[in-house]
Amino acid sequence: MSRKFVGLRPHSSREEIANYVNRAFETSNLVEICKAIGAVTHLHNISDIAKISRVERGSVYRAFAGGQKHPNFKTVLSVLDAMGFQLQVKVRQGGHASPSRLARSS
Repeated sequence: MSRKFVGLRPHSSREEIANYVNRAFETSNLVEICKAIGAVTHLHNISDIAKISRVERGSVYRAFAGGQKHPNFKTVLSVLDAMGFQLQVKVRQGGHASPSRLARSS
């Protein structure tokens, strides 16, 4: 494998892998997120990921290569799910948009 897996090893725990992907999401940089997910897919059997996610094997490789074209959200969710991971939204400091009146009264 020619990629550098900073923080990842072939026998990384699922927790270490999840933390690696979460660090990429914290950057809000789509290229970094795709590269991180791509690195994680290389630790799994790509054929299994493709079959479970119903995304063609070549498309899995291309989607997370970190190039100019980025995967759609369904592909991201499907591939993460196939590897046994899920996204979760959490509150962060310094949010930009104000909640609507309806959301504040709930």
